[in-house]
Amino acid sequence: MEAILGGAVTAGCWAVSTLSSSRSARRIGALSTLAWVMVVGLAVSVPIVAVGGVGQALTTDQVVLLAIAGISNVVGLLFGYTALRLGKVAVVAPIMSTEGALGAVIAIAAGEPLAAASGVVLALIALGVLLTATEVPEWSPAARNAEPVLVPAGLALAAAACFGVNLYVSGRIGIELSVAWAVLPARVAGAVVVAVPLLLTGRATLTRQAVPFVVISGILEVAGIAAFALAARGGIAVSSVVASQFAAIAAVVSVLLFHERLARHQLVGVTIIATGVAVLTAIQG
Repeated sequence: MEAILGGAVTAGCWAVSTLSSSRSARRIGALSTLAWVMVVGLAVSVPIVAVGGVGQALTTDQVVLLAIAGISNVVGLLFGYTALRLGKVAVVAPIMSTEGALGAVIAIAAGEPLAAASGVVLALIALGVLLTATEVPEWSPAARNAEPVLVPAGLALAAAACFGVNLYVSGRIGIELSVAWAVLPARVAGAVVVAVPLLLTGRATLTRQAVPFVVISGILEVAGIAAFALAARGGIAVSSVVASQFAAIAAVVSVLLFHERLARHQLVGVTIIATGVAVLTAIQG
């Protein structure tokens, strides 16, 4: 149940963060969005580190995990923000959510046990994600003038690959170390590698309209990874797939708020994801 609840909290945080960052990326660009999200995230992480501490001395393997976590998160966010700037949230978010299935596959390949019934449900959820992510062009004048899908979809897939690795290593970090270590690496890496150079060269764009969006994204990115690190103690595979539910939430809200349209098969995919998570909760509970 720990993996389910923590994964659900993670999904909620990342759904709102995805919607928010899609707005800021369209206003100030993907790189500036990443820079400010990292600055806000670092500011939020400092109190977590101060309260929770960093615990014991690190082993070489743990240092490697921290480095992978930082790099994969920053690169994944850059791919993701660029995809959200170019494409529809209702398409990009579900593709990015395949990170959950990838994180689960890595965990299982690494030897994490998983009940047969849970494995079947995880496969169904992955199918739902694929359905939601597939946009079939409708050959009409309106469809010919629609936003291109291929480039944002490719960027979203690249983001998913990075995030899948990040989920697994963050889960390992959450199990072996304090939560502070789960949230800190990406924030430090992003601030040093992205934010500081942009600030020094005067290229860190920020408008008044974008401020609330980058603040919300920065806070919820940290909250989401902290929740996931705790959830992973109950199982990385299950918590990874439940966390990927953020895509279904973001897709539905984007249709309601941003008036994006989902095809029938995408609605079926969202339904499969939601049903699968409910069944998985019952199995694990």
